[in-house]
Amino acid sequence: MRGLIKFIIAILIAAVSLVTYWCNTEQNEFTGEEQHVDMTVEQEIALGLQAAPQMASQYGGLHPDKAAGQRIKEIGQHIVQQTDASSTPYKFDFHLLADEETVNAFALPGGQIFITAGLLKRLSTEGQVAGVLGHEIGHVVARHSAEQLAKAKLTQGLSGAAAIAMYDPGNPASQSGAVVAAMVGKLLNMRYGREDELESDRLAVRLTGEAGFDPRAMMEVMRILEQASGGARGPEFTQTHPNPGNRIAEIEQAIQEEYPEGLPQGLTP
Repeated sequence: MRGLIKFIIAILIAAVSLVTYWCNTEQNEFTGEEQHVDMTVEQEIALGLQAAPQMASQYGGLHPDKAAGQRIKEIGQHIVQQTDASSTPYKFDFHLLADEETVNAFALPGGQIFITAGLLKRLSTEGQVAGVLGHEIGHVVARHSAEQLAKAKLTQGLSGAAAIAMYDPGNPASQSGAVVAAMVGKLLNMRYGREDELESDRLAVRLTGEAGFDPRAMMEVMRILEQASGGARGPEFTQTHPNPGNRIAEIEQAIQEEYPEGLPQGLTP
């Protein structure tokens, strides 16, 4: 009887998680995709603005070089203003972080975008900087944070339901089933993360090209990231980002699809 009750509870939790996920569906006006999201655009913007100071503090705050920080803002805003990103409701702002060691760039929901000095000093051209910022703009306009939240809630609900169904207080060995369920949920969300990265790469090709930057510079960025990693990477399926070397082929394909007649002349490298 106790096992039946547990099974019913697990089914109810799983059903609620699935219904909630599938009912929260919107069409992304920028990408044209149907997405499962768990927050409004206004909530994304508010969340990003609220989290920005704390995230910056984790990387030593903003860089004291005001001129370098201003140039990051100028390149980022140029991409926004020269593309359809300007017609979105997001409040884009670009920040150079003081951390000279960490090689990273990231976007918060709503348009707050950051690049570390550790990454910037490895970039040699404005096209490479534009590629990084265009990639992060891609995350924002594709609403990846909102998607990730919805997916995380779904997998958490399903993993919890599986754990309840499998756990038996009288059998300690059954606890391993709960651990496996949690690991599966985590790996699923990592998978989503890698797909988001590849979509942002494709969007960056479109955004940088429209803004007058050579999207091929993104391939150099991938080589820089691969070199910065020192080759110390585990199996790709346990990582949130695809291997930079593998992303180069995806970027090349995206360029061919975006510019089947070849890239226009005069792009900033």
